[in-house]
This record gives sequence, C-alpha cells and structure tokens, in this order.
Amino acid sequence: MKQTLKRWLKHRADNQRQNLVIFGIGFVAFFVGVLILGAAEFALKSSVAQEILALIGLIIIVAGIILAAVGYLSLSVLRIIRFISDDKHD
Repeated sequence: MKQTLKRWLKHRADNQRQNLVIFGIGFVAFFVGVLILGAAEFALKSSVAQEILALIGLIIIVAGIILAAVGYLSLSVLRIIRFISDDKHD
C-alpha cells in the first residue's frame, strides 16, 4: 500500500501539464461558482429557487477549491518532495 501511494505521488508530481490543467479547471470552477452564487443573491428574489441556485453555486465553489488545491500541491509540494526524495531505495 505504501509503495503504491509513493509511486502514485511520484507519477502525479511528474505530470506538470496535467497538474496545471487540474489547477486551471479548479480556478475556473471556483469563479463560476462565485458567479452563480452572485446571480442567486442579486438576480433572483427570495425563493426556494434562489436557495437551490445558491447551494449549487456553493457546491461548485467547494469542488473548484479542492481541484485547485490538488493541482497546486501537485505542482509545488509534490515536485519539491520528488526532488528531495532519495531514489536509491526504490
């Protein structure tokens, strides 16, 4: 299990283009969620539809934050760990 996780993390650290795409998708999803949340607040009057739209916006914001965080960590921290790690034991 430990070797599988270590191998997956190294593979994730080596895919810079894919990590950047994940980060970009998370960034865009976050701002789409913010726009939906703003539209629910300012474009709709108080109703159940407004609350449902706000909930959808919040879910998209959370998904965007998670994706952006995974992409950012893969671009930075995992890459640093990859360079620091000792490959003699693999």
